[in-house]
Amino acid sequence: MTGTPPDAGGAVLTVHEPMTRLTASAEGCSIVTRGLTKRFRGGQVAVNDLDLAVPRGSVFGFLGPNGSGKTTTIRMLLGLIAPTSGGWELLGTPMPGGAAGVLPRVGALVEGPAFYPYLSGEANLRRYDAADPSADPRTANARIGLALERVGLAAAARKRYRAYSLGMRQRLAIAATLLGPRELLVLDEPTNGLDPQGTREVRGLIKEVAAEGTTVFVSSHLLAEVEHMCSHLAVMRTGRLVAQGPISGFRELRAGGAVRIRVESPDTAEAAAVLAALGLEGIRAGDAEVSAELGDAAPERICAALVADGVAVRGLAVQRPSLEDVFVGLTGEGFDVDG
Repeated sequence: MTGTPPDAGGAVLTVHEPMTRLTASAEGCSIVTRGLTKRFRGGQVAVNDLDLAVPRGSVFGFLGPNGSGKTTTIRMLLGLIAPTSGGWELLGTPMPGGAAGVLPRVGALVEGPAFYPYLSGEANLRRYDAADPSADPRTANARIGLALERVGLAAAARKRYRAYSLGMRQRLAIAATLLGPRELLVLDEPTNGLDPQGTREVRGLIKEVAAEGTTVFVSSHLLAEVEHMCSHLAVMRTGRLVAQGPISGFRELRAGGAVRIRVESPDTAEAAAVLAALGLEGIRAGDAEVSAELGDAAPERICAALVADGVAVRGLAVQRPSLEDVFVGLTGEGFDVDG
């Protein structure tokens, strides 16, 4: 079954569980997919009936646990593998028929950078640039110098690639995607394996490129990475799209979750009895700790009731669901939260 993707410009989060079909316009999108599906030999379904809408000018986070179908989707979008069924558009052009005209306007980093280790960063970019039939060789030096400067590698341009740190290698890979004017960047796990400093550098570069009007499509399994830089998100689970929309919608979903109050006390039985008497639900008692759904109760009233009943209160805290809790609820799996 296929359908029309949701309106990417809207402010509403679309949760596709159970799978729903919205019949709104996907105009103004850099990427649109309709029922995109990939089955491999043996019947394995890597991507199942994907309807995706990526607004122009957005930083779009494509999020999901490892093995959820993110890289397979990207490889189909770029024409590296053929889908089993479904269709897609890049920059308003149906694919794969329009690949020759569209792909020169798209920069991509898929499954890590590949460079010659004994060549310098500049020499590697020169080979990338020469392989682009649309690039003017007379302006190659200017393009390569600008790309290296943008990613902060101008000073290391003549250093051999094998001497680059992992962060420098990732930045050089992004420089290769920026050798020409790009309307769309597709980055598959661009901060994979980086230390916190390298991650911040790449994140800042992506924000800078997006501020210039380029749409950036970023695949990741790192929650902190996409939360800090993305304007829109899509969440995958075992090949299916389970939610997509502006990141504000995911934050609202988090805010709508159950808020709990946690009481640290050696008197767990007595504390649980007080919470029950106050009408709180979802009471859970553990080792020196009791929690319950807060509901409409005031935390200060709960604290006063516990003390008045002689319960020794060592600590009291209000706990709201994290964004990680939202994603685990959507996918049933954990995410790496360290960026």
